[in-house]
Amino acid sequence: MYGKAFAPEFQGRLRNLSVNTEYETVLAKAQEEEARAEAEQDALALAQARLVVAEACRRLGRIAEADAAWRASYRAAREAEDLGAMAWALWNGGTLARQRGQMTAALRWLGLAKDVATQARDVVALGYSVAGIAETLRIRGDYAEARDLHEKLLAEARRRGETRHTVWALEGLAQLDRNAGDLDAAWERFAEAAQIAENGGDERGLAWALRGLADVLSLRGEHDEALRLLSRGEQICRRMDLSSALAYNRKMRGNVLFRACWYGEAARTYQEAVTMFRAMNEPRGAALAELGLLKSRDKLGRPRPATERDLRALLDTLDAREHRHTRKMVQDALDELMELAA
Repeated sequence: MYGKAFAPEFQGRLRNLSVNTEYETVLAKAQEEEARAEAEQDALALAQARLVVAEACRRLGRIAEADAAWRASYRAAREAEDLGAMAWALWNGGTLARQRGQMTAALRWLGLAKDVATQARDVVALGYSVAGIAETLRIRGDYAEARDLHEKLLAEARRRGETRHTVWALEGLAQLDRNAGDLDAAWERFAEAAQIAENGGDERGLAWALRGLADVLSLRGEHDEALRLLSRGEQICRRMDLSSALAYNRKMRGNVLFRACWYGEAARTYQEAVTMFRAMNEPRGAALAELGLLKSRDKLGRPRPATERDLRALLDTLDAREHRHTRKMVQDALDELMELAA
């Protein structure tokens, strides 16, 4: 029913790269193609090469380089007067903005990508742009709108038999189910996503699905199995140089350890995740990991006033519009701490 996974963002002479190629290798090949396109003054090839440079740098956590590369890709695409290439560059810029916690900018760039892809009649770029909008809305906390978009995307992905989009939509819906407390529905969607990803050779999608399954298992008290799944996901992230996914994997490992009441190990794991997120300028992930770190230290006997002070400081770093859901999680932790102190 579903075909083998491919990476449509790998374009031009880089089209033959596998979806599972390590990103250091992807970057090296993209830079070679960028130099060739510059020498030949081939604007479209240059836009395509720079898109892959941008995507590789984003995945590797090289944020400043990624930002420069997607903008350069867009400029080359505009010079080539290729709407499809312009849409893909805008998609990458929006995805990078979301990774950096800039949700308003992400929606703006992804919205432009959607419009340009529509003009270009590039159905894949259009699908990626809408999927990015759905994910951004979900992360920001606009659940109803995110669910509607994810469901539409899932129906379209199933109709076309497209592995990566089906997996992406299933994982988005599963996360919404998990946030709503419906663990059975979340488990079913994450499990289907994992199966489709594995059958289709989508290791990135599989790593995220394993993380989701581990989350549900640990919420049900099955901590050892959850840690096993996270270890499998971590191997994929490390092999493919998926810096952001690896940091979120570590943050989830901290969650599992915390739920198992292994607070010392949880604190050490959260600290690793904080360091990883800060190194790639990913504020949402850093805030979530720091929240786990503070809660772990509280369980280990840290004075409550110090934890309260740090939670308030963390709250102040989170923009109410950009990080609504993350801010609520910090506020809930602060309220719980205040109740315990009362």
